Amino acid sequence: MTRLSVNINKIATLRNTRQGNTPNVMLAAINCEKFGAEGITVHPRPDERHIRYSDVRALKPVITTEFNIEGYPSRSFLDLVLEVKPDQVTLVPDAHDAITSNAGWDTITHKDFLTDVVTELKKAGIRVSLFVGAEAKMIEGAAIIGAKRIELYTEPYATAYPINREKAIAPFIYAAKIAAYQHLGVNAGHDLSLENLRFFSQSIPNLLEVSIGHALISDALYLGLELTILKYKECLR
Repeated sequence: MTRLSVNINKIATLRNTRQGNTPNVMLAAINCEKFGAEGITVHPRPDERHIRYSDVRALKPVITTEFNIEGYPSRSFLDLVLEVKPDQVTLVPDAHDAITSNAGWDTITHKDFLTDVVTELKKAGIRVSLFVGAEAKMIEGAAIIGAKRIELYTEPYATAYPINREKAIAPFIYAAKIAAYQHLGVNAGHDLSLENLRFFSQSIPNLLEVSIGHALISDALYLGLELTILKYKECLR
């Protein structure tokens, strides 16, 4: 079954609107795992508007499943990752002021830069995933750079799903086949939800992991965290 990694950034966003530690990010991570999540994802940004660097350090000894840290590979981010040594790092091409991820890497233009970064992380024993779109040449570029996995940027799928789900999924099926040919593991994330996740997971061969935050945490406001995680995991069976 595809693994569910819960992105807890939104928990930190809510906490940061007030002084103090409510809601508690550590407790949220512990509960996500207790309720069945197979991983925890965080995406610290330079302005620390949600997950803070101190949160990342505090989470490492707490998490008992897979710890995935996403982010743009600035020097400060890389130093944090090399200190914490999570199970996986997902490199994203976000600008420092991006509200959320909105594109995958151009693995051709940034080949030299990414090769250096991936090499450094691999030497530390950290699995590296590159956030990419469904374009074959970008996936092939990720393999050349030396990544172990890719994370497919699924916002285009989520946007097109209500209109024509077969057309929406087609480029991602092809992308997954290209990744398999290049011996890359396939993760996915961005705007996946209870509405569109089941069809995506049933359609994509060898989907290893999905990282879901915004929709899942929003659903938890209505359904509760435990039931929400159960429902997302049911979509992945």
